[in-house]
Amino acid sequence: MKNDRQKMILEIIAQEVVETQEQLLALLQARGFTGTQATISRDIKQLHLIKAPAGQGKYRYAVSDHGAKINIANKQQTIFRESILRVDYAQNLVVLHTMVGLANGAAAALDGMDIDFLIGTLAGDDTVLLIMRDNESAAELATSIKMMLH
Repeated sequence: MKNDRQKMILEIIAQEVVETQEQLLALLQARGFTGTQATISRDIKQLHLIKAPAGQGKYRYAVSDHGAKINIANKQQTIFRESILRVDYAQNLVVLHTMVGLANGAAAALDGMDIDFLIGTLAGDDTVLLIMRDNESAAELATSIKMMLH
């Protein structure tokens, strides 16, 4: 149901100018989906939607370029999000601390993502080392993962 609702949200914002969560909720309800504003707010965060200029001083929901860099299948996202405890980075390296025994699953999920600037992953039992192309991409990925965890 969540997956269907989120797919519909993406379809709606691609087809129409949606300025508010209330408007988005009404459009979803008109298409047979149920939910609350809190549900829509979580969906917006999980889909990495942003408010982009729509002209004439108005803003609309759109998919951020940032969110597109972490394009994950829903199952991978769940496995990934549930296994990560902490994220940190230094220079071009990102370190993920996972629950014991889940580092390989988190690394496999990362390997399945479309992340251009990820050179490679190395997993132990509860730690994953990510080697990024540059310092900026390491900081950006660490921030993206932290946002995904909340």
